Amino acid sequence: MKSTRTTQNLERVLLVGLGLKRPSRVPGMDSGSVARESLEELAELARSAGAVVAGSVLQMRESVDPATVVGRGKLDEIRAELHAHDAPLVIFDGNLSPGQQRNLERGLECRVIDRTQLILDIFARHARSREGQLQVELAQLNYLLPRLAGSASELSRLGGGIGTRGPGEQKLETDRRRIRDRARRIAAAIETLRRQRALRRQARQAVALGTVALVGYTNAGKSTLFNALSKADVLVSSKMFATLDPTVRAVRLPSNRRALFSDTVGFIRDLPKGLLAAFRATLEEVQQASLILHVTDIANPQHAEQDAEVEKVLKQLGLDDRPRLRVCNKIDRLDAEMLAALARSNGNVYVSALLGTGLDELLRRVDELMPVDPIVRVRFSVPLADGRTLALVHGLGRVLRSEVYGSDMKLDAELPESLVRRLHLSTDGTAVRGGNP
Repeated sequence: MKSTRTTQNLERVLLVGLGLKRPSRVPGMDSGSVARESLEELAELARSAGAVVAGSVLQMRESVDPATVVGRGKLDEIRAELHAHDAPLVIFDGNLSPGQQRNLERGLECRVIDRTQLILDIFARHARSREGQLQVELAQLNYLLPRLAGSASELSRLGGGIGTRGPGEQKLETDRRRIRDRARRIAAAIETLRRQRALRRQARQAVALGTVALVGYTNAGKSTLFNALSKADVLVSSKMFATLDPTVRAVRLPSNRRALFSDTVGFIRDLPKGLLAAFRATLEEVQQASLILHVTDIANPQHAEQDAEVEKVLKQLGLDDRPRLRVCNKIDRLDAEMLAALARSNGNVYVSALLGTGLDELLRRVDELMPVDPIVRVRFSVPLADGRTLALVHGLGRVLRSEVYGSDMKLDAELPESLVRRLHLSTDGTAVRGGNP
């Protein structure tokens, strides 16, 4: 009974999608299949926002109607579906202009939102840090500003004394001014937080730690993989955009050096540029990464299209030339024959973050590709009494061979380049005996 009441309290929505009768941009899929798959993704987004999907309508057209997107004839069908499913809200699978949104609300006599507004609502639900909340509010204000036109135009500031009489200021202009003022204050606060984050990043970079950013399509399993690698406790959920605020954790690699892994917000198709701009501070973790792990849900039939969308966003961020490693996740959902065929492909790492399969191989590949603080093989001797140097070598490097000669220990080890410099060691097979760390 309790779950029934909860379901009844959720908002019922009708989804509307539009497909254009033209060659598909996705190989192997016609435009109708692409539109249906996009509408299914919109349904997942709506459920993540806490809605109940009462029904959906998909229209195929030669072109978009400039006034109502779907055309006035289709509005009658949508209106009938609204009454049949008792849904007070319509969500369009696409980005509506302010004029189109107003025309649709008048024609359907109900609230209408688009894909961008739905994503903003999900972001607002999942933002936990102060920075994330400010970024969401800024994006919402920038979205709202051009959509104020058409609201009530009554005068809200009439003359009230000598020197103030006049036509007054319309409520629309008052609202616009307030939104702009609030947006400026939020932008200044975000800039302050961005500078603070940059200072913390500089402090991390001074320690010669490589940074690894996990990116991928939303719901690809990035947070599950992040938790498995770092033993963190980041929220894991099947809902889209469950992780919004970036999380950074240190992970020890097989060479014994450490790297900082960061889990970031998932990407999605047709992610508005305004959202990318609003979340600049969050995405800086990706832009500053030494290595990018592109996490793919290999069990998803549309994973190739999703990967293309992620690559598009990375290109917009100017990360075309950044070293990256493709990590194919969720292999536990594949049959043995398909997994064997994938294993013959080149360059990718196949893992199951849920079961922990393939994580050792993933860390080994990250260790190989990490461009920061490379591993150097050196031979040197250390006095047995120099316990501090021995502890550093064993703690931050990997000892391959050791022998005791009198009061010295001769070591053959693989060490991070920063530790080699710190111990004043040379890389040509010799060493300064008893270097001071």
